Amino acid sequence: MHVMILGAAGMVGRKLVERIAREPDALGTTISRLTLVDAFQPPVPEALQSLSNAMTFDLARAGVADKLIEARPDLIFHLAAIVSGEAEADFDKGYAVNLDGTRALFDAIRQEGLKSDYMPRVVFASSIAVFGTPFPDVIPDEFFSTPLTSYGTQKAIAELLLADYSRRGIFDGVGIRLPTICVRPGAPNKAASGFFSNILREPLAGKPAVLPVGDGVRHWFASPRAAVGFFVHAAKIDTAKVGSRRNLTMPGLSALVSEEIDALRRVAGDKAVALIKRERDPVIERIVAGWPTQFDAKRASELGFTAETSFDEILQVHIEDELGGRVA
Repeated sequence: MHVMILGAAGMVGRKLVERIAREPDALGTTISRLTLVDAFQPPVPEALQSLSNAMTFDLARAGVADKLIEARPDLIFHLAAIVSGEAEADFDKGYAVNLDGTRALFDAIRQEGLKSDYMPRVVFASSIAVFGTPFPDVIPDEFFSTPLTSYGTQKAIAELLLADYSRRGIFDGVGIRLPTICVRPGAPNKAASGFFSNILREPLAGKPAVLPVGDGVRHWFASPRAAVGFFVHAAKIDTAKVGSRRNLTMPGLSALVSEEIDALRRVAGDKAVALIKRERDPVIERIVAGWPTQFDAKRASELGFTAETSFDEILQVHIEDELGGRVA
């Protein structure tokens, strides 16, 4: 199988590649070729050097998608996007990358299929940002998507395209609506949700972090490890069981900011918690107020997708995967 990962230099993309390097049969088949693509040079683990080709391309540029799909990958992970805060701040860039790039990719697959028989599996990274208020206390799978951000709108449009292209047999698509991924490793990014990770990751490293919302904010979370598991499972799933509703809300954990902080205190004590500085940001508060807080992800759970059930578990994943099992 030829596997292509778009957005391979991003956090989830890198961890997906690392999972494949550790477990060569993770995707349920033998990988003969691995193509890694991002706007920045994707890293290639030593174990995958012999079968990998890492390339720097901007998917939103004209002709790039056509060039990539000429190689006819059997499995495509589409993780390439700009994050929520940046998409909200830069309208043109958000639509160019998150929507136009996705449409170009989907149509490049269609054009390749018109030449001869070609129908790859496409696993698309969507987001719970496709939902907007007002919400019920627990959001069921049947709830409609009415996003209140440009990022959510871009993802919602891409979901519709994925479902339609799958219906027409152009590709075999699965859309993964990710919870907020926490704790994200590395430096803070421009995601509006970044503070959820910052207030844990930075204090664990002995650094201060800013909390721009109140302790009573509730949100829907999963770890990076769980996120990679979602994509791996989606690559292998029998889509006949998914049916025509190709976009799935992933399971996760509904938790308050205060519960995050309590988990941090149990692991690293009051000294770490004291590094959290409360500085309310009305822009972030407005964005977060329009986000969902809890789901009944029944369809995805019944299809075998799994995630953590407590913030202690999520924090432990970060400690194991990023801190070598130790807290400073």
